Parts: sequence; structure tokens; C-alpha cells
Amino acid sequence: MTHEGLWSQLVALDGAKTAQNTKCQYDSSRNRYILTMLNAEYAVNVESKEITTVKSSAPAQFLEQLVILAYLINAKDLSPMGELVKAETFPSGEFFFKGIHSLPTAKLEKAFGENPQLLYQAAHSLDAKKCEFGDASIELYLLPNVSITIVLWKGDDEFPARASILFDKTAGSQMPLDALQAAVKLAVDALVKKFS
Repeated sequence: MTHEGLWSQLVALDGAKTAQNTKCQYDSSRNRYILTMLNAEYAVNVESKEITTVKSSAPAQFLEQLVILAYLINAKDLSPMGELVKAETFPSGEFFFKGIHSLPTAKLEKAFGENPQLLYQAAHSLDAKKCEFGDASIELYLLPNVSITIVLWKGDDEFPARASILFDKTAGSQMPLDALQAAVKLAVDALVKKFS
């Protein structure tokens, strides 16, 4: 079974407490959580160890499952602080977010670098909030306790386009770095998909 170790950890947790920590709903009669990720609702069925979208009952993909399970297991009842930090500032982040684990800023630069305003159109269906950084920027909730801020600078003859992904300072406490990186990948893929 996919992510068997994570399911084993989730099964052992108290449902009501987990729901409080993760700001999701827990249905004790059906032993399932309803959780919002990237503005879509997912049903996490603990007995059958299945995660499906609420809207279409489609099974969650591998990365979606990883992110949801890691979040349910690790999240703390913390509200975002509103202080933005780079991923490298999280414990071990400096070493983790390199190579294959680098944040997908190049993808954002390629998709929106020539016209950063397109980011707002792409982010609309994800219920993102417009910010005032760079040439275009948004705050986007990956999960109820985890938000990222994406900032874009338009490319020109002198400088190439540049993208930056910032986190609320509490994000590193909400889930392991690999799951956080996977959540960012899902968000960037969802944004870029609108224009590919």
C-alpha cells in the first residue's frame, strides 16, 4: 500500500484532536476527515485508507496523498504569524531545498516571467489573495495552516524574470520539509497548468 507508514501513524491519532490541529472536519461515525488543500476538498477515509476528492470521488494522486497524510499527522494548532521567510531558514532547510528538492521557481519564471499579471488569472480558482510585492504577487493557502507567498519580477533586456516563494514562519512546524516541498510543487503545477 502507498504511504503505509503514514497511514499507520494516522490511525493511531485521536480524530477530534487531529481535526483541531489541522483545522479540518472529523466525522467520527465514518472515521474520516474532510480537508481542504489548494481550495479543493478531500475525504480521508481512515478505515479503508483511501483519499478521494469530495466533488468527484476521484482518488488522490501519490503526491497529494503524501502531503495530506503528512499534514494530518504533523500539523499543530498554530495560526500563521504573518512573517515571511525563505525555505532555507527552516531547520535543515538550507541543505534540503537543493538539487531535486529545489523549489520550482524556474517553472513560475517560464510561465509568468514575460507577463506577471497572468499570475492573478491563474491563481483566481485557487482563492489566492493579491499581495503588493514585486511586479505581481499572491498569498496562497496550500492547507488550512500553511500558506505561501509567490512573488514575480518581470524579465527585461537587462535582467531575466525572477520568482520567489516565501513561507509563513510557522510552515516549518506544520509538516516535514519533503511534504512541504511536495505541496509547493502541487501549487505551482496547478498555477502553470492554467497557461500550458
